[in-house]
Amino acid sequence: MMNAVIYARYSSHNQTEQSIEGQLQTCSEFAAKNGYNIIAEYIDRAISGTTDARPDFLRMIDDSAKKTFQYVIVYQLDRFARNRYDSAIYKSKLKKNGVRVLSARENITNDASGILVEGLLESMAEYYSAELAQKIKRGMDINASKCLSTGGNVALGYKVDDTKHFIIDEETAPVVQKIFEMYASGQTVAEITDSLNAQGLRTSRGVPFNKNSLRTMLQNKRYIGVYTYCDTEIPDGMPRIISDELFRKVQEEMTKNRKAPARHKAKAEYILTTKLFCGKCRDMMTGVSAKSHTGKEFFYYKCNNAKIKQCNKKAVRKEYIEDLVIDECRKLLTPANIDKIARAIVETAEKEKDTSTLRRLEKLLKDNERKRGNLMAAVSECDIETVRRQLYGELSRLGSEYEALENELAIEQASAVSVTASEIKFFLSQLRKGNADSLQYRKTLINIFVNAIYLYDDRLLIAFNTGDKPVEITDELIDKLYEDSELAFENSCSTTPSRTSYRSRRHFHAASRSLRRSGLFPKNAGIFGDPF
Repeated sequence: MMNAVIYARYSSHNQTEQSIEGQLQTCSEFAAKNGYNIIAEYIDRAISGTTDARPDFLRMIDDSAKKTFQYVIVYQLDRFARNRYDSAIYKSKLKKNGVRVLSARENITNDASGILVEGLLESMAEYYSAELAQKIKRGMDINASKCLSTGGNVALGYKVDDTKHFIIDEETAPVVQKIFEMYASGQTVAEITDSLNAQGLRTSRGVPFNKNSLRTMLQNKRYIGVYTYCDTEIPDGMPRIISDELFRKVQEEMTKNRKAPARHKAKAEYILTTKLFCGKCRDMMTGVSAKSHTGKEFFYYKCNNAKIKQCNKKAVRKEYIEDLVIDECRKLLTPANIDKIARAIVETAEKEKDTSTLRRLEKLLKDNERKRGNLMAAVSECDIETVRRQLYGELSRLGSEYEALENELAIEQASAVSVTASEIKFFLSQLRKGNADSLQYRKTLINIFVNAIYLYDDRLLIAFNTGDKPVEITDELIDKLYEDSELAFENSCSTTPSRTSYRSRRHFHAASRSLRRSGLFPKNAGIFGDPF
């Protein structure tokens, strides 16, 4: 049984606590019906849809790195994120940890155009990184120029006061000091992490420490008083916790350790993870590896149930099946298809634009301007000094409110990412020219186009986000895939196949080909329905 968590939230607008209970009940029923084991619930109460402002949402994203669950179940997709851009970014983070988002009330895969919007926005965010970064940071520049908090997580050792200034947290700042001293004295990241967790200490997000969070913390210049925002650094913009000398010593130690021989080889990236499923039991197929007697390492995808002897699906060579899928993705990038995809995505993006928040903020700005105008007129006509001081005080408050509303409006406008048909066509046309051997290029193609892949013993079915008919690959290609996998697996296990086992495999392949030709395996089986 696959593990899952439930994420539920409601905002403060026209929703009640019962909304949470209803979401949890619907998600639990969905999980029971589909055989998912719920191990945790993440709940944000009376919080808006902005993902970066949701503490339990961010904790869930962090927890996904622990690899203890494979799915996030939400009542419906708008509970996960308020727009496609947020959804794409955070789904990408979950996907890297082998986690998929499911909707209890909607089609699991969402509609084809919607998925394409997410995939393209995520990929275009990297392609147009400079432009998108400029748009997103525009609404935060005002606060950043004053060394104020721009939202999001606050580094351990600090807290934010009512005026959005950073101040030292007297409870956690000593922990920061201790961590720097431990590393400077020669203790390893693993030793420090184990010590902190054993004491029950937690990161600023309220979760146990891990190697990545600790390394990030040890390189954070804010601890020596440098306010950092995007590419901008402002000395003395933060209260200092660590001395320059201690920080310098830690950086030297980290540089020395990075140059030391690597203890472990880099792991292979399995780009079909969360997309590839076993055709027999419908469980996910994930990466495994094995070494031959010569030390050469081979990589495979194997059914999760087969790993625990609950399915007899054979493992398949990673490189071979990935190449097959990449070839099919590249076939989609015809001029006609590019035009069709661009039109569909622009249409979907326009339908999904939610301007209600923008209209509300614009109305509040106009009301603020009207009130300030009335107060200015009252001040000019008032001769009573005490009343004039009160009016000036109210003017100052409205001025601060106006600045905050402008900031919020800029952020809202930046998050409402819009794309044009010409931008999409240009991006997809560039993909046609990409290097098929580039890992990033391969990951981009899979992310944009592939919805699900079902691997049977006799065929491979690929469902694309374009909504086109699933592609079916059969016969010689699949035989070749399994024959190569079996030969490599035997070599990796340092064994020589017996004549009997070799004959059995030949009989199996011959029998499967005969069955296919007999018509007992329907070639156009639905990808989500029962194949037989």
